[in-house]
Amino acid sequence: MSAGTADLLEARDLARSYTVRRGLLGRPTAVRAVDGISLRVARGETLGLVGESGCGKSTTARLVLGIEPPDTGSVIFDGNAMPPSGTAAWANLRRRMQMVYQDPLAALDRRLAVGVQIAEPLDIHRIGTAAEREERVAAVMAEVGLQPHHVARHPQSLSGGQRQRAVIARALVTNPDLLVCDEPISALDVSIQALVLNLLSDLQERLKMGMLFVSHDLRAVRQISQRVAVMYLGRIVEEGDPDAVLHEPAHPYTQALVSAIPHPGKTTSRVILQGDPPNPANRPTGCAFHPRCPVATATCRTETPELKPRRSDGRRVACHIAHGEAAAARAPALLETC
Repeated sequence: MSAGTADLLEARDLARSYTVRRGLLGRPTAVRAVDGISLRVARGETLGLVGESGCGKSTTARLVLGIEPPDTGSVIFDGNAMPPSGTAAWANLRRRMQMVYQDPLAALDRRLAVGVQIAEPLDIHRIGTAAEREERVAAVMAEVGLQPHHVARHPQSLSGGQRQRAVIARALVTNPDLLVCDEPISALDVSIQALVLNLLSDLQERLKMGMLFVSHDLRAVRQISQRVAVMYLGRIVEEGDPDAVLHEPAHPYTQALVSAIPHPGKTTSRVILQGDPPNPANRPTGCAFHPRCPVATATCRTETPELKPRRSDGRRVACHIAHGEAAAARAPALLETC
């Protein structure tokens, strides 16, 4: 590790586009999935990345791990630039950066026993002897709550929660410094989600890993994260302490997300956004959220807001209204509904 480096992971102005074709005769169109994202994860910290499906969260997760190269921008891991994907240096670094995927059954090979799959990263990186690898697999399985007899079981014979524990065990077996979790609870029953969240939170605290937790579930993000970043159409629009962001959201999009969280026994007004999210292949000018924003001004329609700290609380927000003197005057109706 690089001594004195406070941030384990730093992404600087990442952008990533894909070329898509609509229909057999459609013209190829560039779609920008990630549009200039900067974020950081400190050692032992969990950053929650939240937003609607299709906003670029999963692409961001792949970019920060080097699984996909950015079109522009850079990733710094432990003070050093991320090596190009596929190189020996990148492959060696991957033992320190692991990923937990959304669908545990899809992430596991149904033909292989769970123990074999958990040991696979050790085999790939040639870590330890055969006896040491077997001992490490047993230890990490116990750490995530799997029983010794699960080592010979196949994924399809396990419950959803057990499969996700096996995926987590495989990610932890190399003792990584960074864990990237891409919607790790969305494929699980509600009754199992809390157990997996508690497990991840406990492991992160005990092992002092950095964690990027990607989810569309605000409640899950609030439970597990020390900081939260909200994405919309490929950009971060708000970032800060989870309690501040989710109890007093500053960006109108975050306000709408928060208002959609059900509160049993409590009547709350819902912020209903007009229209659908814009087509990433045809981004609006100015603020990408302005076609759906109930407090948008002429400035919002023409000038792209910068993600910068607010003078009042230091929270980073990309919103002309949140930073302007007219914020309190223009947005009270929306704020009152949250």
